Amino acid sequence: MKEVVFKASARVQVPVILVANSYLSIPHSPLIRLIQVEKGADVADFYIVDNVEKGDLVITADIPLADHVVKKEATAINPRGEVYTEENISERLSMRDFMQDLRDGGMQTGGPPPYGVKDKANFANSFNKILTQLMN
Repeated sequence: MKEVVFKASARVQVPVILVANSYLSIPHSPLIRLIQVEKGADVADFYIVDNVEKGDLVITADIPLADHVVKKEATAINPRGEVYTEENISERLSMRDFMQDLRDGGMQTGGPPPYGVKDKANFANSFNKILTQLMN
C-alpha cells in the first residue's frame, strides 16, 4: 500500500506525511516525511486529528480515527480501498463497538482476512480516484 502512495506522490508531486510512534523506513524524497510521535496508545491518532485539515486524505484502518477525520471534512480511506463517509462511518463505528463487546464477553470473533492482491488493487483504484478528485 505504501508503494502505491509513494509512487503517486512522485507522479503528481503531492506531499505525503506518515505519522507513527516508531521509526519507519521511507524513500528519500522532499515530498515524503515521517513524523515520529511518542509511544503510547492513540498518540499518533491524536496527532493526526489535531493536524488534519479539510481536503486532506488520511489512510487508516482505525475506525474511530476515520470518524474524527470525516468530521473535520477530510477524506479517510482504509488499506482495502473502502472510503469512510458521513453516510457510513456511524454504521462502521457501531459494528466495531458491537464486535468489541462480543470479544470483551469472551467470544472469539476472528479478524479480517489476510491482505491480498485484490485488496491492494482495490486500494490503488480508490486511492487514485480520490487523489484525482482532490487535485481538481
